[in-house]
Parts: sequence; structure tokens; C-alpha cells
Amino acid sequence: MTRTLTVAEMTLRETARRRGVLLMLLVLPLAFYLARRGDHLGQSIRFVCLGLSWALSTAALFVGSAARSLEPRLRLSGYRTHDLFLGRLAALWALGLGLSAPYFLLIRFDQHDVRYGAIAVIMLIGVLVAPLFGLAVSALLPRDLEGMLVLLTVVGLQMILDPAGNAARLLPFWYSREIGTYAIDHTSAGYLDRGLLHGAVTAGLLLAVVAVAFGVRLRRRPHVRIV
Repeated sequence: MTRTLTVAEMTLRETARRRGVLLMLLVLPLAFYLARRGDHLGQSIRFVCLGLSWALSTAALFVGSAARSLEPRLRLSGYRTHDLFLGRLAALWALGLGLSAPYFLLIRFDQHDVRYGAIAVIMLIGVLVAPLFGLAVSALLPRDLEGMLVLLTVVGLQMILDPAGNAARLLPFWYSREIGTYAIDHTSAGYLDRGLLHGAVTAGLLLAVVAVAFGVRLRRRPHVRIV
């Protein structure tokens, strides 16, 4: 547990040094929100939730990529694989909570006749799922550019696909459309239940992918040659 917290602290310190990146992560969801606020208030809430998810996924992608050169040395120092990825996740979850709080307050005071508790649930699930998704992409794809293309593709598809279709259900942020419909349109609790189930399953699958990918990668010894 101590080593996990140490990795989390290292990750937060490294992220805090990049003030420009933090500012971009903070402003990006606001751009999503303002783009639709004037004519579609409900869409603005859905878009800001997707913007937060995309921002946290991007942060996780760069955190995972930046740590690639450091992780083998930490493993040799006695850190276990789960210490490394859980520590990074803990830091990203803390960052996500800090990033989501002002946007929840913005919606709370700027929007009316919506279920604020459900909006908070969307953001909390986003804080849980988005860093897992970004870290999984960083573990599976070695280059930042490839990872960014994947994130852009997923968010773009999430915006344009019919949420009632089967293809949309396979995307990691589909829960936000379901719970958002429950919160904004005051539909039945079935939307909330489906969103919660999708978020839980997605988080579990992504955590398994991150654990396996980190385990396989950190067991490799590219410098060793068998003669």
C-alpha cells in the first residue's frame, strides 16, 4: 500500500509540473459545454461529460506513456506490477475528482429541471472509467499518436452513433448517454440501471486489460539475448 501511494504521489507531482497540460484539460470540457449551451441545454450536459471523459483518458494516456522508461527500474527496486498501475490510477482518479467538481457546480447553478444526483453519478463513473481506458490504450499501443487517434475515434463515434444501437453499447462511455437521458429527460429508472451496469462492466473489463497488459510488458526483458 505504501508503494502504491508513493507511485501515486510521483504521478501527481509529475503531472503538476505540466501546468499548460492541466490548463488544457480544465478548459477542454468547458468548450464542449459552451458549444451546445446556447441552443441545446441537454446536449451541453452530455457533451461536457464526454469532454471530461476524453480529457481524463488523454491524461492517462500521457501518464502511461511517460512512465514506460521508469517502470522497469521501479520493478528492479522491488515495486510490484500492481503497485505501479494502481498508483497511477489512484493519482488519475484524484485528478479526475478535482477536475469534475467545478463542472458539477457549473451544471448545478446553470441548469434547471435536471436530476443533479444522476449528473454526479455520470461524472463519478467517468472518473473511474476514463483513466482506465486511457491507461489501457497506453499499455497496448506504444506510441502517443496511435493512442490519440484511438481516443479521438472512440469519442467521435460516441457522439454520432445512435445510443439505442448495439454498436454504441460496445463503446466505453455509453453509460453517460443512458444516465444522461435519465437525468435530463426524466425517463424511467431503467436508463439509470442500464448505465450503472454498463459502467461497472466496462470498469471491470478495462481494469483486467490494464493488469494483464502491464504484467506482460513488465515481464519482458528486451535487453536479454539468449545465445
